[in-house]
Amino acid sequence: MSKKTYLAVDLGASSGRVLGGRFDGSTLQLEEVHRFENGPIALAGHLHWDLLRLWQNIKDGLTASGTKFGSEISSVGVDTWGVDFALLGRNDELLGNPYHYRDPRTNGMFERAFAKVSREEIFAESGLQFMEINTLYQLLAMKEANSSILEAAEHFLMMPDLFHWLLTGEKGNELTNATTTQLFNPVTKSWSQKLIDGLGLPEKIFGEIVDPGSVVGPLRDTVLEQIGLSGTKVVRPGTHDTASAVVAVPAHSSPGKMPNWCYISSGTWSLMGVETPHPIINSQCAEFNYTNEGGVYGTTRLLKNIAGLWLVQECRRIWKQRGHEYGYSDLVRMSQEATPLASFVNPDHADFVAPQDMPAEIRDFCQRTGQIVPNNDGAVIRCVLESLAMRYRVVHRKLQDLTETKIDTIHIVGGGTQNQLLCQMAADACNCQVIAGPVEATAIGNLMLQAVASGDIGSLAEGREVIRNSFPVVTYTPKTPTMWDDAFPRFEKTCAE
Repeated sequence: MSKKTYLAVDLGASSGRVLGGRFDGSTLQLEEVHRFENGPIALAGHLHWDLLRLWQNIKDGLTASGTKFGSEISSVGVDTWGVDFALLGRNDELLGNPYHYRDPRTNGMFERAFAKVSREEIFAESGLQFMEINTLYQLLAMKEANSSILEAAEHFLMMPDLFHWLLTGEKGNELTNATTTQLFNPVTKSWSQKLIDGLGLPEKIFGEIVDPGSVVGPLRDTVLEQIGLSGTKVVRPGTHDTASAVVAVPAHSSPGKMPNWCYISSGTWSLMGVETPHPIINSQCAEFNYTNEGGVYGTTRLLKNIAGLWLVQECRRIWKQRGHEYGYSDLVRMSQEATPLASFVNPDHADFVAPQDMPAEIRDFCQRTGQIVPNNDGAVIRCVLESLAMRYRVVHRKLQDLTETKIDTIHIVGGGTQNQLLCQMAADACNCQVIAGPVEATAIGNLMLQAVASGDIGSLAEGREVIRNSFPVVTYTPKTPTMWDDAFPRFEKTCAE
């Protein structure tokens, strides 16, 4: 076949990219066209996304892509993080700037929600883990505050739905991101009327659920005037970034069977889970507080959210403010020089959600729990990385319990694969093989689903074969698992605090 180019707009919590994927029929070549920073903006006591800047950067990236790839461009698709959303009013008017999931307005919303609908009922309906950042609690916070925006809302769009609407004028709620709201029933694959009614949310705002891989439509005329790309269609990938990242796992299995591997989509968050053929909603899953999110081709992402490299990113930010600008390779080198397995934190503890000073919070946690307090920056990073690896160990074991399947391989995809020390720690802590790569998994999965939607690739299994042929991976085997076995009880005790 002649070369085709697909464009991925990949928005993460700390950065965004527009990338081109050039496909020649057997391999995919990835090229970054435009990169930009992302993050929360503090405004009048709240945290918001800078929507206008994001939109301008997307247009800049698409314009540059048109210049670079020209008539090769077939389609474009957008993926983002989950849970956050925008509301449209009458005449499709955008109502306000979308809130950031770390905004404090959801603090205490568990209790308010459970007073209306019990925790057990919410889990039975949604199969989703309980986090106060979930869309359910964001919408409830707006209702409890008598939000004029919620009152005026006519349409609810998750963040990638919003950008697809900005590109085409077409509205719809793509499945993989809708499942992160905790207002979606993964069994019926529809909005949960029971939860929407029970919480008193406006039913009319929730639109049609549309599948990943579906065509949104052509670009708006006004967008074409600004960026060009005539003839380019917009295709929904798995719009939740983890759904796209899982598409890029270079495994040798097809959807429909329980695999003997799990994945970690490693970045600001570590999303660790299994691509299951159906949701697993039972008392054990509820007890573990694991989640059932939608995947592509009818699969379910049974997973656990882990805080991930957020702790490292925040430490790096604080140290930069104090005049110590460390590269990520510097942090790895410094942590290798620190004493191994000296102290641990619970990466998912509330203290680390949005602290003013992450290194100080880590030291305070270690002191409060009677551990060795990290005495330099390298020791702080080692503490974080080893704690993440221990969390992977816990989740790895529980995924095997939930699926009743032995999981002998962990595929790590995403930016975290570049941290070779963490990958080796994961292999040692979990005592199993780790296969790391590809790095740009989210964008690659986005592009692959566009290729399938265009008919250029026949199936997800074929797409994963293309990925194996196109991108290198690194395999890690356990080296010192006994050390980690011995240290694990101390980690469990720390997490019980």
